[in-house]
Amino acid sequence: MTIQAIQDEIVDEFSMFDDWMQRYEYMIELGKTLPLIEEKYKTEENIIKGCQSKVWVHAEENNGNIVFTADSDAILTKGIIAILIRAFSNQSAKAILDANTDFIDEIGLKEHLSPTRANGLVSMIKQIKMYALAFNAKNN
Repeated sequence: MTIQAIQDEIVDEFSMFDDWMQRYEYMIELGKTLPLIEEKYKTEENIIKGCQSKVWVHAEENNGNIVFTADSDAILTKGIIAILIRAFSNQSAKAILDANTDFIDEIGLKEHLSPTRANGLVSMIKQIKMYALAFNAKNN
């Protein structure tokens, strides 16, 4: 699936819920399905800076696609990174770099997070794009 198709799917899923309590619960459930980062990658260099809670993200290249794994010490944050990983993992560096993140606004995520969590979300997206930039540079 393309990044856009996955993002559209996420927007559709979130539109099924009537209120934000249900959406938060859904994000927590998504966090439970997160491809977990191996303990050896839970290092200072894999921590997302600017997050209120601890979030680790690791990226590896596999057959030309970037595969992300992550973890967080907070259940809601785990759900947020799970959404991002679902959208961007197993995609090419170029596709990740070219992708927009409008789906975040479409589901209303940013405005329903505390300012520090919203900053963390932006930092997570930046880190995913930085990994893509690094893999793209390495391959060209």
